[in-house]
Amino acid sequence: MKKINESIVIEKKSKFYGYMYTIEDESEIKIILDNLKKEHKKARHFCYAYKLGNIERKNEDKEPSNTAGKPILDVINFNNLNNTLIVVVRYFGGTLLGRGLLTRTYSKTARDLIK
Repeated sequence: MKKINESIVIEKKSKFYGYMYTIEDESEIKIILDNLKKEHKKARHFCYAYKLGNIERKNEDKEPSNTAGKPILDVINFNNLNNTLIVVVRYFGGTLLGRGLLTRTYSKTARDLIK
């Protein structure tokens, strides 16, 4: 596992920290998530998606259905990435963003990692 890039997006006081990794095995995902959870102890959500060969997975981590993991996975697929994990760590800023803005912000955070 190797970290490729980081990004940050701020939307209505919520902070979205993006991390992109190359991965070789699904077991690396738990290690990466555990490390991010230690680094971001006060974060509310750790949403992610990955593609490893023919395996695709997404995790919304208590965000509304298909507003976090799915847009991240869509970015991975749109850019034809493989052996890639993208994690977006969200600190809630006190304002509900709504499904549309939430989806766009997770997507933007993931896209910023690829630039």
